Amino acid sequence: MTTCPTRIRAGYEIAIRCEQPAPLLGLLSVHPSRAGDLRAPAPITATADRELSLSTFVDAFGNLCTRTLAPAGVLTLRTDFEIEGSGLPDESAGDAPEVRVEDVPDAVVQYLTASRYCETDKLAPLGWSLFGDTPPGAARVEAIVEYVHDRIVFGYEHASSTRSAWETHHDRHGVCRDFVHLAVAFCRCMNIPARYCSGYLADIDVPPSDIPMDFTAWMEAYLGGRWYTFDPRHATRRIGRVLMAHGRDAADVPIYTTFGPSELVGFRVFAFAP
Repeated sequence: MTTCPTRIRAGYEIAIRCEQPAPLLGLLSVHPSRAGDLRAPAPITATADRELSLSTFVDAFGNLCTRTLAPAGVLTLRTDFEIEGSGLPDESAGDAPEVRVEDVPDAVVQYLTASRYCETDKLAPLGWSLFGDTPPGAARVEAIVEYVHDRIVFGYEHASSTRSAWETHHDRHGVCRDFVHLAVAFCRCMNIPARYCSGYLADIDVPPSDIPMDFTAWMEAYLGGRWYTFDPRHATRRIGRVLMAHGRDAADVPIYTTFGPSELVGFRVFAFAP
């Protein structure tokens, strides 16, 4: 297994067709927490039939958000960058303890409550029946991750922009966001703060795949006073994650949002160790 620092090349090319000029917001930048690992600046470039102005701001969750007015026609957004990674798998939470709700920091409390796709009110009785007897702390989160991984069948044909954690548990299929929503919801049911993460995941030290690469989702749980990474879809510690954004669920971290009719007409994502 790779144990030395790893350089990752990553980026995307996304083409969006708008019927009329439409304001656009995008969470398409490397997260500010990883900015120091970039080998060079990683600007987003925009190509359309006229020159565009791109501006950025930091949103309520600390993500770097891009803003522009997409013209009528096709707008293509691109980035291509290199970033340094540790070369190590996701850090193990070991025996990290749960944090009592009364001791959870104010900035973390929002990750204890229900959100659009994570209906803790519906799932709490089930969560306590499934995980109430598991050891508290990291072991409980691992039990949740294993349960979700074993119960849900992954398939791009199951993608839905509206499926919730409750529905995922019932349907027993979905894509990575659905795995994460269900695991996040169960953690919150058990009074463990958990948040949704989106970004790149390079295929390092895993069998090659012929499926086109996409952005991916994982989760972080707050244990022992800090955040640890967990991946309900893969249920294994991976090398080569590059965080773009995090929030309460996917509603907080959409890849892009247009305020007007639009159609995704081109999409390519890459992340690899060159």
